Amino acid sequence: MVSPVVAPTAVSKPPGPRGLPVLGSLLDLRRDPLGFFMECAQRYGDVVAFRIGPRDALFLNDPDCIERILVTEHRSFPKISFIWRQFTAVFGDGLVTSYGALWQRQRRLCAPAFTPARLAAYAQVMSRGTDHVLDGWRDGEVRDLHADMMGLTLRIVAETLFGVGIEDDIPRIEAAVDDLSREMASRMVRPILIPDVVPLPGHLRYRRGLACIEDVATRIIKERRTKPATGQNLLSAMMESGDKSSAPMSDHQLRDEAVTFLLAGHETTALALTWAVHLLGQHPEVGAALATEVDAVVGERAIAFEDLQRLTLAEQVVNESLRLYPPAWLIGREAGQDCEISGYRIQAGTPIYTLPWVLHRDPRFWDEPLAFRPQRWAEGVPRSLPRFAYMPFGGGPRVCIAQRFAMVEAVLILASIARRFHLVSAQQGPVEPFPSITLRPARPLRFRVEARRGGQPAKMIDHCSFKTARSPSCQW
Repeated sequence: MVSPVVAPTAVSKPPGPRGLPVLGSLLDLRRDPLGFFMECAQRYGDVVAFRIGPRDALFLNDPDCIERILVTEHRSFPKISFIWRQFTAVFGDGLVTSYGALWQRQRRLCAPAFTPARLAAYAQVMSRGTDHVLDGWRDGEVRDLHADMMGLTLRIVAETLFGVGIEDDIPRIEAAVDDLSREMASRMVRPILIPDVVPLPGHLRYRRGLACIEDVATRIIKERRTKPATGQNLLSAMMESGDKSSAPMSDHQLRDEAVTFLLAGHETTALALTWAVHLLGQHPEVGAALATEVDAVVGERAIAFEDLQRLTLAEQVVNESLRLYPPAWLIGREAGQDCEISGYRIQAGTPIYTLPWVLHRDPRFWDEPLAFRPQRWAEGVPRSLPRFAYMPFGGGPRVCIAQRFAMVEAVLILASIARRFHLVSAQQGPVEPFPSITLRPARPLRFRVEARRGGQPAKMIDHCSFKTARSPSCQW
């Protein structure tokens, strides 16, 4: 339980690793943050105290406590200020980082861009863009899947949400995102705030990446001002946001929102697809069943929004991939005041972490938690789970505003790939995740492309059976 009032009988501190003098658990977090939190849950339970350098921190792995922090008492638990102060140069006052009246206004303004009617229109762009990219794949070639998915989802978010094409910018945006992600990963476990002007190698790469993203965002805004887009898109709506009670959005605020959606709106979906294909490469029988489903539902025509409700196995594969490899692997809040959590006294300002990575692998909630079993989503599992045992898009008022957009995009792209190609891993050695702001592959994931022949994927396994009852996770 979470309460803003400290009970007289509350225990002063939860159990947890002692760590090293001065450093606390900093070295463990730098070396293997995923393994560190998994071990904390297994050894110490659902409420764990640890230190990041001199700073006390809390790790929660109880769905009821998480629900109270993200939903019931969310105003008492803002995002971790120490961490987000280090990223304001990137996101500014965008939807991810803003609070209060500004966040409410921006959220209200952005919501109409993600209605079912808009998603149906976006699906046409997604389908057309995916087919264009897949037309460039050649039978037998080896491709970097993560790079391909990053480029594809970047094209889609630019066209659907901003009404522009950014084909020529994609290579440098991808390099900038890589520089930003690696520096953000370092800053998340840095116990002190080092100003960006200090010329550390990571800071120089960070500033270079930020300059690139700002340049692209500024150019997109300028293009929309000089040449309004045909049809509705998010950026046009934000530009026309002024009314009797508020002024039009400034270029500075437009920049913050454009950068937020440009970065957050493409990488998470690209990662979900990358991990999904990686898992399908390890389970070719599932890939064969998926190709059969797409053939039966779609045939030879382009995949449409209306097909998604019948692509049940495709959705189950995406859900299971998000369970095992949630792109948003960590969610952070801090105690806004002294409080009590599960009988423990927690001081104001204490960072509080919860990890979908750990929750999604908890044997209390999942049978065979480490196994890739898409069929579990057809067996009524989500209805039996605690609400926050599965949270790939976060939860509460600040749940990802684009979660339905991401699901439509991921299912549609995955089905498009399965219909045309069988991807065989060409990876040497194990595949390790790299936890930055998102959960990325530590190195390129390479796959050999095998075109499907005669309506069947090359080298497919002849038979497999999967239940394909409607999953409740996404309402198309």
